[in-house]
Amino acid sequence: MSFLDIVAQLGDSMLNSLWIFLLTILFSIPLGLIICIARMYAWKPVQWIMKLYISVVRGTPLMLQLLVIYFGPFFLFGMKLTTEYRFWAVIIAFSLNYAAYFAEIFRSGIQSIPVGQHEASYILGYSKVQKFIRIITPQMFKRILPAVTNECITLVKDTSLAFAISYIELFTEASMIAASETSMLPYLVAAIFYYVMNLVVAGIMSLIEKRMNYYRI
Repeated sequence: MSFLDIVAQLGDSMLNSLWIFLLTILFSIPLGLIICIARMYAWKPVQWIMKLYISVVRGTPLMLQLLVIYFGPFFLFGMKLTTEYRFWAVIIAFSLNYAAYFAEIFRSGIQSIPVGQHEASYILGYSKVQKFIRIITPQMFKRILPAVTNECITLVKDTSLAFAISYIELFTEASMIAASETSMLPYLVAAIFYYVMNLVVAGIMSLIEKRMNYYRI
């Protein structure tokens, strides 16, 4: 099997990996911001729950979380496991996992804002919500972009963990083709895809960072 034949055969699984990446980013970043705000500003018991959630998620393997999300409904409630749920189990597990990491990144960004910025917003008459939206958030996003970029790059590679529940993404299908063809070429194709995808992610994040240079303080 030639290089182009393998690329063509891996086409659908490449799209599956891309969908995992995009949907995880779409859900985990807003969820991470909500968790961050709850961890910092909510009622004390809610703060403790958020801290516990972050601790548990960051302290256990993503693969284990994926297995729990996928098999949990069957073992706990006897629900039938479908092919459609396999995909959504991947998205749910990845989103919940990365939301915890993004929450801590957001928290570090918020806490890095100088006290003078808070004082200036108070003098200007901003409410707490206005201060957060107009003053804190733009500066926070500028500061955390390198860390967010690292998480996005890690996510591209972590999409391969979906093989744990037999979801056919790039790594899973490349392994199947490599076994059937007794060839390392499918792994090379997969490696090229992951590398190119990460180059694209890093490039996009670099452009965003340059666009936000006017938030320098």
